[in-house]
Amino acid sequence: MRSEFQLKEDICEVGRRIYQNGYVAANDGNITVRIGENEVLTTPTGVSKGFMNPQMIIKVNMDGEVLSGDLKPSSELKMHLRVYKERPDVRSVIHAHPPTATGFAVAGIPLVRCILPEVIISLGSIPIAEYGTPSTEEIPDAIMKYLTDCDAVLLANHGALTVGTDLFNAYFKMETLEHFAKISLVARQLGGEQELPKEQVKKLYEVREKLGVKGRNPGCQSCGACDLEQTEDHAEESLREMVKRITRRVLSELDK
Repeated sequence: MRSEFQLKEDICEVGRRIYQNGYVAANDGNITVRIGENEVLTTPTGVSKGFMNPQMIIKVNMDGEVLSGDLKPSSELKMHLRVYKERPDVRSVIHAHPPTATGFAVAGIPLVRCILPEVIISLGSIPIAEYGTPSTEEIPDAIMKYLTDCDAVLLANHGALTVGTDLFNAYFKMETLEHFAKISLVARQLGGEQELPKEQVKKLYEVREKLGVKGRNPGCQSCGACDLEQTEDHAEESLREMVKRITRRVLSELDK
């Protein structure tokens, strides 16, 4: 298990990668890692993600209160904390503005076509969450409609969000998301994507299951392969998740 300081170094490394790849500009973006039941490491506000050092990383609790660090966390931290509260399996959240994927988000075009085997296996369809005002509860409310079933989501007129079992898992999903968007855009400029047949998509989801790929995958929404061949197990899992979310919300209200 990596130490807290090593995780801070990892956050700085991922910050450099998203900055160098052009996924963020200026002081954009946020990176968090959950390190305990009630502790989260987060990037500071007003600092370029490409020029951070471990001393800049802040530790907060699940209510967003600063536990250590001299700088202030981003006002969008609440978006990350909401994910952790409703997705206990998530250990890292990354928010960025990868240009091509964000272009799809601005155009209102979700990335839901079954064209790349790697994307079908790793992420499935990538929806667009409705627009919300940054730093308000509007964005957390919008994204959680989708993140119960997805590990990547576009944010209307804003950017993208990916979650993972660890920091680099979340980062690589952001890379995959932007790569998918670039290929989709080029294919459309050349006359349109050639979607994989329904039978091939089914086989890819069988491969995903055999490989034991972790994370949520909503399946496809265009070819019909997942129409809703929702198995009883999947239906039960969805019901269990719904009950958990409702229970957490009720308990949260009782604590107020």
